[in-house]
Amino acid sequence: MMTAMSANNNTSKIHPHKFMLWMAMGSICMMFAGLTSAYIVKRNLGNWLEFEIPVYFWYSTAVILCSSFTFHLATSAFKAREMGRYKLIIAVTALLGVTFAILQWIGFGYLNNHGVQLIGRGSNASASFLFVIILLHIVHVMGGVVALLVILFKAFSSKVKNYSTVTLEIAGTYWHFVDLLWIYLLIFFYLIK
Repeated sequence: MMTAMSANNNTSKIHPHKFMLWMAMGSICMMFAGLTSAYIVKRNLGNWLEFEIPVYFWYSTAVILCSSFTFHLATSAFKAREMGRYKLIIAVTALLGVTFAILQWIGFGYLNNHGVQLIGRGSNASASFLFVIILLHIVHVMGGVVALLVILFKAFSSKVKNYSTVTLEIAGTYWHFVDLLWIYLLIFFYLIK
């Protein structure tokens, strides 16, 4: 009877890696909440440059939404043991993550070419805040891309078939999190100009 209770207790506990991920995501949320709050405070002090969000940021939004969908498809393929399809879709998801970052960088270039100095001499706090906040988000997306590439490498190099979904669930939770975080940031910058 003691063994049965012990087994039941183990199944109700959260995996340590999942717990750490949730802690990290909480910290990331706090960081971006602090940055966007500082943006609002600084905006209300005056000397604020207003400009339109580049269309490339909207394109990147479509790309990251597609990447969440492809990650979902990859998870379904993994659970169905369709490993060839799984590997292909995970690779596509990683490629979409890189495409997102490239489109964001092109958006920065567009702003710079249209007289919005992002950093350095002649910059305005509004553009600098935009640059720093979005650059931090790009870094988090690229961290997700690295995780996807590690998962992909393991899928190709592993001789032992391991169908544990824990790693994929952790990566998926993070990937969907950075997707939602971008949606929040885009709406924030669109509404709070």
